[in-house]
Amino acid sequence: MATLPASCRSRARQEWLQHDVTMLPLGALFSAVRIPGALIAALAGSAEPAQLDKFLCETLDGGPVICDPHFLRYYALVPASMPRTWRKALDDWRTQDVDCLGRGSYLGVPRPDAVEWSRPRATYWSVPMDSPAALCAPMDVARMIAAGWWHVAPERDV
Repeated sequence: MATLPASCRSRARQEWLQHDVTMLPLGALFSAVRIPGALIAALAGSAEPAQLDKFLCETLDGGPVICDPHFLRYYALVPASMPRTWRKALDDWRTQDVDCLGRGSYLGVPRPDAVEWSRPRATYWSVPMDSPAALCAPMDVARMIAAGWWHVAPERDV
């Protein structure tokens, strides 16, 4: 919520109450790496939400992750600088349906108490955010994406 000007925070609170999600701007305090659920499931060896959440928590060392089960995507929250500093890797990742959303993008952020999958909620915290300063380490996210792509790539040179 700190990404919003003070004048917009009451709107965000109202959206959380009415819709369980609010749109927050990215690129100032944090950015988000969008990762297809297939990559996570391939690495975790499961499609069960609780198992995927546990896997992400362990792999990303407790860094915050939002899940959108409707589109089967995960959003790892990373430092705001990642879209600039990881530009080359991001160009390669886009072929894998991975993208880094930063300045000029918005992300649907679930209520702080939406910490497990439930049908009425469109999104939830797969790994809850401990504090606004505690984000996923970019290198951990990059390693997970590389390993996931290796598992789901149709053909690999051996």
